[in-house]
Amino acid sequence: MKKQSLILILVCSLCIASNVFAAPSTQGTTGNIDTPSSDVLRPGQYHLGWYHLNEKNKVVFGVNLMKRLEMSASQQDEKTQVNLKYAIREEGVLTPGLAIGIDDISDVRARSAYVVTSKGLPWGIRVHAGIGSGRYDGPFGAIEKRLMPKTAGGRFPDTSFCIERVDHKMNYGLRLSLSPGLKAEVGLRDGKNFVGLTYNYY
Repeated sequence: MKKQSLILILVCSLCIASNVFAAPSTQGTTGNIDTPSSDVLRPGQYHLGWYHLNEKNKVVFGVNLMKRLEMSASQQDEKTQVNLKYAIREEGVLTPGLAIGIDDISDVRARSAYVVTSKGLPWGIRVHAGIGSGRYDGPFGAIEKRLMPKTAGGRFPDTSFCIERVDHKMNYGLRLSLSPGLKAEVGLRDGKNFVGLTYNYY
C-alpha cells in the first residue's frame, strides 16, 4: 500500500511539474524568459504578451496552426519577427518532450534554428536543454521551480522561478499567476530589469 501511494505521488508530481506555467517567452514562442521549451500551443489555443525590455516595449503573439505546430511573432522598434516551432514528441510522465524551431524566419535580426527538450521532475521542478544557431550561439538551458503550491485554475499566488543560460548570458525571472491564463513576470535579463504581462487562452 505504501509503495502504491509513493508511486501515485511521484506520478502526480511529474504531471504537475510538466505543466508549469506555460506562457510566451520574450521572443513570442512558448517558453521561459529568452529560451523556448518543448511545449507548443494546442488546437484552439493562443497567447499574447507585453514586455518592457531595455527601456522599450515589445509585443508578442502565438497561435496553433495545426497539431503540434505553433507560429509566434514579436514586434519591437517596428520590426516584426516570425517564429515556427514543431513538437516532435510531447512530454510524457517518464519521457521528455522534444521540439525543433526557427526564430525570426525572415532574418529581420538573426535567424536562429534550434532543438530543445523539456522534462518535468518531482517537487515542482522542470528542466529544459537545447542547442541552436544565431542568437542561441550553441547550447542553452533553463530550470523552473514552483515556489508556491499549485492552486485550482492557476490563480494567485501560483509563482515559479526560472534561471536560464542563453548566448553565454544568465537570466533570472519570477512568473506569477494572477488568474487563469493571466501571468505577470519580473526579473533580470542580461543584467537589466524586465517586466511583462502575458495571457494564455486554453
